[in-house]
Amino acid sequence: MRVGILTGGGDCPGLNAVIRGAVRKGIFHHKDEFIGFMEGWRGVLEDVTMKLNLDAVAGILPRGGTILRTSRTNPAKKEGGLEKCVASLKKNGLDALIAIGGDDTLGVAAKLNALGAHVVGVPKTIDNDLSGTDVCFGFDTAVGIATEAIDRLHSTAESHNRGDRV
Repeated sequence: MRVGILTGGGDCPGLNAVIRGAVRKGIFHHKDEFIGFMEGWRGVLEDVTMKLNLDAVAGILPRGGTILRTSRTNPAKKEGGLEKCVASLKKNGLDALIAIGGDDTLGVAAKLNALGAHVVGVPKTIDNDLSGTDVCFGFDTAVGIATEAIDRLHSTAESHNRGDRV
């Protein structure tokens, strides 16, 4: 199979891990080919891609953000946008698309699926506000990092006799 991947919406811990996991599993177990759409749905609309192979995903786990970059582009809000997306998927010879994102990104994925595109949605949000999910990836990491930062602020404040102000 030939599979596309995109990341849409806001940044979230774990995006690169999902990209890497999908690519490695697909290549090693199914001999799939992957392309990444740059900057979410904008990349699909404008047909801006990068090849996703083992070299492309090597060493990306410790990196923040997403190697595919992201945007808040919503093709459903542009005249003919959904049709352009379907044409882009066909032009790239894709059998499927993995859309990693929140409510807006997955809403577009559902609309494209209704038009016949084979789209798999991977829910991601640090807000943990997607229906049908208990906890999305990235949420736990975001909470952990914020908690650790607050704990450090408390100890720093106490070091300067400012513990009662934090």
